[in-house]
Amino acid sequence: MALALAIALACAACGGGEPEKPTQPAPLPEIAFVPTVPAPQPTPTPVPGSEPDPVPAIPGGGGGTSGTCGQPVPPPISRMNVKLHGQSGDRSLLDSTPIVGPDAAYCKQIGFTDGRAFCPVRVEGHPERQACEAARVGRASDSGRPGPTWSANGKRCNGPDGGASCLNHPDNQYLVFAYGSGTFRACTQSGVCGEVVLQ
Repeated sequence: MALALAIALACAACGGGEPEKPTQPAPLPEIAFVPTVPAPQPTPTPVPGSEPDPVPAIPGGGGGTSGTCGQPVPPPISRMNVKLHGQSGDRSLLDSTPIVGPDAAYCKQIGFTDGRAFCPVRVEGHPERQACEAARVGRASDSGRPGPTWSANGKRCNGPDGGASCLNHPDNQYLVFAYGSGTFRACTQSGVCGEVVLQ
């Protein structure tokens, strides 16, 4: 009887007992949705050449003018205004002013608020005026200085010769001493000219 009991116990241990119930996997805990934060973007680096460069004061430098003509860069010269500035004895002093336009937006942007479409490259007294004029006018063909090339009745300015003649001002290429009667002309390096007739 003991033997029969031992065999019965052994058979029960071998799986003869109640079958085991399969276990269900435990449910995963719910995970809350976490929004992703966009990665920081680097600040764009300006591409060289994407911004207009300031205009150099004088192509090639030198000539007594320094600095640059910054923003807004003036458009090309469209005319040269020439006027009688004063007279003394046998000579007259003529003055020239390079003018840009028609560009009312540019003129307004640099400080001319009267609606004009033609204006100097900068207002009188602006620290960039000399550099902007030099950059747009170029150099005189006779003196090599920044400013217009002057002539009297088509002749170069070599001083008084008894007829219509002229002499470059020693300090300012935009001024000239005029002698006699005739047509006195100031021209940019690109060929834009203005003139005045003296009687």
